[in-house]
Amino acid sequence: MANSDKTAKPFLSDVKMLRERARKNISSGAIASTYGGDVKKTIEILQAVLATEIVCVLRYTMHAVTATGISSEGVKAEFAEHAKEEQAHMMLVAERIDQLGGKPDFNPDGLASRSASQYAEGGNLVDMIKENLIAERIAVDHYRELIRYFGDYDPATRVMLEGILVVEEEHASDMHDLMVAHEGKPPLED
Repeated sequence: MANSDKTAKPFLSDVKMLRERARKNISSGAIASTYGGDVKKTIEILQAVLATEIVCVLRYTMHAVTATGISSEGVKAEFAEHAKEEQAHMMLVAERIDQLGGKPDFNPDGLASRSASQYAEGGNLVDMIKENLIAERIAVDHYRELIRYFGDYDPATRVMLEGILVVEEEHASDMHDLMVAHEGKPPLED
């Protein structure tokens, strides 16, 4: 590419225009007029994500408290750690909803129907591990779909979800390893 081609098209936006647009649209809050997504739809989607994370916090917390049996102490600690990480995800999603001008829905009424994952207690330690692995697999697939959906239209939401996905994949791997350790065989073969 010739040097003159690089100077013909500026890399950055016109600063004067950016300043004028920011002042003109200040009442819009944090979301600028250049936001490429549908704010209302994004908030609706994130409300379901929030519900999913809340259900995961509740399920992991219940399992951390009630798991019993041989080798349960290490598994309980793993469940408790996952509950903390799911709570951090919950807060990220709630804060993003707030940034977009929405009100995060923490109302327990209808929580299970808004969530992609289920609240399943499991009858014993192995069942608890299985339920958490199933929930993590649901979360991983759901986050991958949402990341593709948001693409370049909402990079802030997409990047947040990508960070959460990394942790959810680690959780799935942890649950898989626990299943192998407690059953001696890989679970949930496709």
